[in-house]
Amino acid sequence: MPRFAANLSMMFNEVPFLDRFAAARQAGFEGVEFLFPYDFPAAEIRTRLRGEGLTQALFNLPPGDWANGERGLASLPGRQAEFRASVSKALEYAAMLECRLLHCMAGIPSAEVAPGTAAALYAANLAWATEQAHAAGVKLVIEPINHRDMPGYFLHTQAQGAAIIEAIGSDRIGLQFDVYHVQVTEGDITKRMERYLPIIAHMQIADVPARNEPGTGEIAWDYVFKRMDALGYQGWVGCEYRPAGETVAGLGWRERFGG
Repeated sequence: MPRFAANLSMMFNEVPFLDRFAAARQAGFEGVEFLFPYDFPAAEIRTRLRGEGLTQALFNLPPGDWANGERGLASLPGRQAEFRASVSKALEYAAMLECRLLHCMAGIPSAEVAPGTAAALYAANLAWATEQAHAAGVKLVIEPINHRDMPGYFLHTQAQGAAIIEAIGSDRIGLQFDVYHVQVTEGDITKRMERYLPIIAHMQIADVPARNEPGTGEIAWDYVFKRMDALGYQGWVGCEYRPAGETVAGLGWRERFGG
């Protein structure tokens, strides 16, 4: 069975954020991920991780103005300086939290930005960021996100992500393969998993259509998890889902599907 990391931005919302580390450990998780740590001192998060014996699997670079709809800076014209500052800030947190994977969100360019302009800027920003991360012992990942949940997001297919990784080098950048986004956008989950396994650095899960825990929707999780194992995937699988009810009450899927 895969190694599951609890997503503390979505799970265990019954308690304050800093208390979710203990809640995750009590529920049997050995790893955690979250969207953004920047509202809390890195030292405090490290204390919670170490106190519970947890591994920090992943978190995101600062996304820009999240409250006003920004979802990353990497493809946005005129934001290069802010993007570079966000990389530096994320690497500081990664060092403190001993986290070796950082997700760089692509962003949602405005309709006035030509696709070629956004693509060129995205490539240049990623090339610079991966060099900074590599020097710090960190690998960047990029995640294609479906346009139903995030209209206009620049990166939305696995093939797009794979082409970027091939251009930059899989030693510096990897694919964040989110089963939920794959199913919504393209389907054929396990065949795509098989095809892109050599460049997949992190996986995430949620059921379709409501983005709740496995077993609440249309995906055949027993088969998906067996294929992860059969293909030899060794990384973390982030549980980036919204519990349909109380978090712990919904964790029965782990036993149901062989965890």
